[in-house]
Amino acid sequence: MIICDGHAVLRLRADLPFPNWEPYSCFHNATSRILAYMRKRLITPKPQDAPSPNEDRLDLDSAAVVEVTSEEKGYPVESALVSGEAQGWRAADSGTQTIRLIFDVPQRIRRIWLVFEETETERTQEFVLRWSPDGERSFREIVRQQWNFSPPEATREVEEFQVALSDVTVLELTIVPDISRGSARASLKSLRVS
Repeated sequence: MIICDGHAVLRLRADLPFPNWEPYSCFHNATSRILAYMRKRLITPKPQDAPSPNEDRLDLDSAAVVEVTSEEKGYPVESALVSGEAQGWRAADSGTQTIRLIFDVPQRIRRIWLVFEETETERTQEFVLRWSPDGERSFREIVRQQWNFSPPEATREVEEFQVALSDVTVLELTIVPDISRGSARASLKSLRVS
């Protein structure tokens, strides 16, 4: 027996003990004619297995030396790299800026998280993330991406990259804060690596 209420269908199965309603979905066309029946079950979603940026992260303050082209007083680069810091890094000067992590020993990297915030200036930013397996003799690009900041609506860019990098000796982030060559300064809320 099939009972259709216009949205769902139940079928009483003779081969199973009562009660044994089996849920179905029915699909209608524009004239409300039933086109198909499909058995279905609702399941509980599995939690995502992606760790947060602070779980299983590489301790950058002990694993690497950081190089930076400039930093504004009160917004040092380590505040974007160390967990628990809130203000992030900001460049002292306008124009292209680079943050380079030089690892003490080659690292295996699986995930990279970046957070950028801009609450004052409308601009299009471009960043390039790349890595070196040989101490800066050669680099391989991971991603090159642009983002339009448009305060007060679009003020935050959050990126997570899943990678499979071995023997990483250098991880480099280059930020062009305004591709139209305006006077905006680069900033980085946080960078996490695992």
